Amino acid sequence: MTLTPAGADRRAARTDWAALAAELDEHGSAPTGPLLTPAECADLAALYDEPGLFRTTVDLGRHRFGSGEYRYFTHDLPAPVAALRAALYPRLLPVARDWAARLDRPAPWPDSLDAWLARCHAAGQDRSAQILLSYGPGDWNALHRDVFGELVFPLQVVIALDAYGTDYTGGEFLMVEQRPRAQSRGTASVLRQGHGLVFTTRERPVRTRRGWSAGAMRHGVSAVRSGRRRTLGLVFHDAV
Repeated sequence: MTLTPAGADRRAARTDWAALAAELDEHGSAPTGPLLTPAECADLAALYDEPGLFRTTVDLGRHRFGSGEYRYFTHDLPAPVAALRAALYPRLLPVARDWAARLDRPAPWPDSLDAWLARCHAAGQDRSAQILLSYGPGDWNALHRDVFGELVFPLQVVIALDAYGTDYTGGEFLMVEQRPRAQSRGTASVLRQGHGLVFTTRERPVRTRRGWSAGAMRHGVSAVRSGRRRTLGLVFHDAV
């Protein structure tokens, strides 16, 4: 894996972030351009079989969260994971601050990812929340939110490491918006290998007749029909 911080930054810069922000406003999720090559995806996916890189493994079925498995990295992140996280944070920060302003909430996120993580650790959120997820046939993930503590960054990113339609079928990324006094609205997204999908951690601003309100959202994964679906999850706050 040869992705450097400079290389990750160049790839992140190719996304039209203004267009992405507008799509996030509308749907609560939006795709990036390519962030990893197929070879880099394969290298990252292969790390799943190296348990020494992870602090814990979660069995979704055991916890009744769905079916499948994922692993949380330790803070000693593989270089490409750390590089992508550092490249994406400053590009997501303007959206986070804009959303906070619209909802009339504090925006506690400093310019530096390291400074923000130091704030998380000082508050007792000192466990890595970066994830490798692995799903086989019949596996799925229930609708949920990745909050992990009082300090929350409102956006996160999932990157597909396998190719839809070739390596697996099914396994679409799901988002459901809980609308007040109305039926919930759902969307399904196919993840392109090496591309990211930015999505809201728990809510997005929604315009109402009385101004802006928080539209609650959850995300999950539909049942995998065949093959193996592996993804990298980048979360910009750490866990209790």
